[in-house]
Amino acid sequence: MRGVNAHSQRVAARAARLAVPAGILAAVAGSFAYVGAVDPNEPGHYPVCPLLRYTGLYCPGCGGLRSAHAFVHGDLATALHDNALAVGAYLGFAVVWAVWTVHAARGRPLRIDLSPLLMWSLGALVLVFTVVRNSPFGGWLHP
Repeated sequence: MRGVNAHSQRVAARAARLAVPAGILAAVAGSFAYVGAVDPNEPGHYPVCPLLRYTGLYCPGCGGLRSAHAFVHGDLATALHDNALAVGAYLGFAVVWAVWTVHAARGRPLRIDLSPLLMWSLGALVLVFTVVRNSPFGGWLHP
C-alpha cells in the first residue's frame, strides 16, 4: 500500500506543477480558437488600432489578429504577410511554453535570463519592423 500511496502523491505533485502551464495553454488556445472563429477581416468584430486610426501609421501589432486568424486556418503565407513579427512571437511562445512544461514536469523551475544585448536586439527588431512597414518601400509588410 505504501508504494501506491507514494506513487499517487508523485502523480498529484506533478499534476499540480503542470496546472499553471496547462491553464496558460488553455487560455492561449481559447484565444486562438475565438480569433479563428470570428474573422478580424470582417469590420465591427474588433476595435481598430488607435495609432492607425489617428495617425495612419501601423504599430508593430497591426495585423496581429488577422495574422492569428490566418495562422489558425493554416495559411502561413497570409499570416506572415499580415504580421510577420506576430508569427515569430507565436512560434517563440510555443518553444518557451514547451520548455517551461518540461521543466515543470520534472520539478525544476524555469529561469529565463535575457541579457541586455538580447533585450536591446529584440527592441531594435521591433523598431526596425515598425519603421520599415511604415516606409514607402515596406508596403509588403502592410497588413
